[in-house]
Amino acid sequence: MLEFFASLHWGAVIQIIVIDILLGGDNAVVIALACRDLPSQQRMRGILWGTAGAIALRVVLIAFAVVLLNVPFLKFTGGLLLLWIGVRLLAPSQLEHANVKPAEKLMGAIKTIVVADAVMSLDNVVAIAGAAEAADPRHRIALVIFGLMVSIPLIVWGSQLVLKLLDRYPVIVTLGAALLGWIAGGLIINDPAGDRWPLLDTPVAEYGMSVAGAVFVVGLGLWLRRRNARRSATRGPQSH
Repeated sequence: MLEFFASLHWGAVIQIIVIDILLGGDNAVVIALACRDLPSQQRMRGILWGTAGAIALRVVLIAFAVVLLNVPFLKFTGGLLLLWIGVRLLAPSQLEHANVKPAEKLMGAIKTIVVADAVMSLDNVVAIAGAAEAADPRHRIALVIFGLMVSIPLIVWGSQLVLKLLDRYPVIVTLGAALLGWIAGGLIINDPAGDRWPLLDTPVAEYGMSVAGAVFVVGLGLWLRRRNARRSATRGPQSH
């Protein structure tokens, strides 16, 4: 153990921790959005288990980071999935939650957190893997795990803060969904399959696609939310 710490590349450790802190904001927003409809006594469980599952999956992604990011259409597919997650977080189906047990809602929140984090981490893992490259090959995975473990309290605390803000300022739900759409647009346009189209490989195109993703998620999400509200209002009088 002492030999491990003595030969540890502390510069790489610091870089990984800083990257985790900087990239933890997105995760905190996703976790808070996924857990906002849980009963208050289950929120912390959702945050902790969702974070644990997301961290474990991220370690696996980092181990295959370079290979994964070079697979054509993987980021494109992930971007589409993230668009769908953003829309559903903004406008959850009323029918789906009508007779759902609390335990099932908790598992649903955890699944949403893990899947969204996996998609959003496709780019982030490269930065962490790149920082770990400077260390001894024997220490790289351990460094990644250590950096992620350090980031857990920050993500959990950030999620709790966002949840409190969501309760007080519901408009943050819309902003959070827009953030997911923004990230999804960036993933889609940065897919390796688009390298053959030079026009897509420009800052303007990337920015435009990110904006389009945010607008799509917010527009469709708000429309579905209004439609669900109308349906609930229509069914209400009939049930009496």
